[in-house]
Amino acid sequence: MKKPKFRPRCLDCGEPYARSRWKISIMYCLPCGDLRAKDRKFTIAIPYNKGAYQVIYNAQDLATTNPKRTT
Repeated sequence: MKKPKFRPRCLDCGEPYARSRWKISIMYCLPCGDLRAKDRKFTIAIPYNKGAYQVIYNAQDLATTNPKRTT
């Protein structure tokens, strides 16, 4: 008697998804992974001369941090 094949299940919705995604450590199905990717926000930290790094959340703020450069 054969063992049933392992089918990973999405951590958000519980639906089975492709083993190839599971093998590369993705724990979500395509629809749930797409929703998570859209919610993800990125921040960057830029160094200042003789100062600490400043965390920038808004892209417009990043455009105005260097007064010598115009956009």
